[in-house]
Amino acid sequence: MNLSFMYKEKPFISNSTMATWMTLSLQDSSSPMMEQLIFFHDHTLLILTTIVALVSYLMGSLFFNTNINRNLLESQTIEMIWTITPAIILFFIAVPSLRLLYLMDEINNPAITLKTVGHQWYWSYEYSDFSNIEFDTYMIPLNEMEDSSFRLLDVDNRIVLPMNTHIRMIVTAADVLHSWTIPSMGVKVDATPGRLNQMGMLINRPGLFYGQCSEICGANHSFMPIVMESVKTNTFISWISHLSEAS
Repeated sequence: MNLSFMYKEKPFISNSTMATWMTLSLQDSSSPMMEQLIFFHDHTLLILTTIVALVSYLMGSLFFNTNINRNLLESQTIEMIWTITPAIILFFIAVPSLRLLYLMDEINNPAITLKTVGHQWYWSYEYSDFSNIEFDTYMIPLNEMEDSSFRLLDVDNRIVLPMNTHIRMIVTAADVLHSWTIPSMGVKVDATPGRLNQMGMLINRPGLFYGQCSEICGANHSFMPIVMESVKTNTFISWISHLSEAS
């Protein structure tokens, strides 16, 4: 099924999210879950930076200081301190980490269910709440790309989802292991043959969001990208109506 008739308008290139050259930080978040993951990353990085600075200072003072503190050579107090302190630090890392793990498993009354099937080497999508709405997406070959397309990232048929709507993704595979991943959404779900994995998703802004298969799945593993377009609810209803009529 060719869905090119749906893309007459220019895409939200100003709001597109993908990894670019020399990007060292995380991509801008497009969902509340990714915001929480970024906060947790910054929280953990602050703790690690403090530990590295303290240990570096202590090692430097030991190298250049000729004096010896006898309490550092053998002392019950110092041994208690360097045993209890790491446990407290791990507690402050583990609690928000476990909170995020449970939040990522939550499914809050989804309004739309999208089923994703990984193949060698393309994706199939099925809008389970609507009849006969399913299509395949392939990477656009180099000889068919337009000037505005992104090499190895653009596909012939994007998935379209409404923003500010609870969405349930059901992910599986037809042949080998795949992994459906969109970094800006904080989403990475393994596609396992014979098994259904599900996740909840909420997109908080319009735009184009790019991802790729993140599980080595064969010779063309690098050539099965993911493109998701987030639109307003009215636009999504119009899109799904046109798609239903065309099918």
